Amino acid sequence: MGNILGRYVLREVVAAWLVVTVVLLAILLVNQLVGVLERAAANQYPQGVVAELIWLGVLQDLTVLVPLGLLLGVVLAFGRLYHDSEMTAALACGAGPGSLYVPVIVLAVLVSGLLAWLTLVLAPDATGRALNLRNSALRAGQFAPLVAGRFRAFGGANAVVYAQAVNADGTLADVFVERNRGPVVEVALARRARHTVTTDGTTHILTLYDGERFEGVPGSREFRIVRFAEHVVPVRVPALSQQVRSLEARPTAALYASGDPAQRAELHWRLALPVMCLVMTLLALPLSRLRPRQGRYARLWLAVALFLVYSNLLAVSKTWLARGTVPDWLGLWWTHAAVLLLMLPVLAGPRLLGQIRYRLRRA
Repeated sequence: MGNILGRYVLREVVAAWLVVTVVLLAILLVNQLVGVLERAAANQYPQGVVAELIWLGVLQDLTVLVPLGLLLGVVLAFGRLYHDSEMTAALACGAGPGSLYVPVIVLAVLVSGLLAWLTLVLAPDATGRALNLRNSALRAGQFAPLVAGRFRAFGGANAVVYAQAVNADGTLADVFVERNRGPVVEVALARRARHTVTTDGTTHILTLYDGERFEGVPGSREFRIVRFAEHVVPVRVPALSQQVRSLEARPTAALYASGDPAQRAELHWRLALPVMCLVMTLLALPLSRLRPRQGRYARLWLAVALFLVYSNLLAVSKTWLARGTVPDWLGLWWTHAAVLLLMLPVLAGPRLLGQIRYRLRRA
């Protein structure tokens, strides 16, 4: 009976964990999709880049969603078992805690191992690929030709160009150019224009023909109007680095060999996430225990509060470690012990108070 009961409990936990993780991932994907599409439209990313960026973002988000989903999955699954009196019936039939909790603990160990591979190997590689892909997309967007009927921003949005049409010879027709030079705003209108890019890709040259230029400070009455037959507008775009500089993208082996406090803090952060997953699962087992007539979601808020306190404590500890406030040998390991000590009164407090009240009544 123990094996059957263990498989039943494990099935309930896995189902709840997968549902919670998928729902949270869908919410993050919607938010991430809006940001990626906005950057792709502003920088004219090539086709196919958006889908790959979203997939790489999913791999990075899973490092946080997996432990949170497992925590909420355990609380929801055991909350339903307690609420429907299935747990009471199992305990009354002689089922011990081992047959109920051991399968969940084994699942937590397996998930923590998977999360360790995700945080130490897969997520840094995904971050590096995403940064390189975004960098390449920005570089490709710098060389992309102007499209008729669309506004195009250059030089960190310091210059905006719009062309009504593109002629057969490649020249632009009915062109609008706005360029900011400090407080001075320059607006040029031209019948025709030619767009070229220097060989290094850092400067866009717009040669305007037959137009007018308006130059001045917005809000003032002094503006200069110049009519021209030919006017050259150079726009310099910021140089893009070919190298990935994000700390989150550095390989774990490089962080381990480094003596820089910031890189050591990133290493301890990657090691702390799998341990966090295991600790939260162990705490979720007694946390999900419900009293009679308590709702199945009564402990859900406490699980969310546990995750928020735990994750924020890890983030603060990572900052202290990067600044040298906490020694490297201590790392982030003390945060796991601190969370366990903080949760002891929450988990054992009600039982102790019940025993004290029972003894007082007998006395």
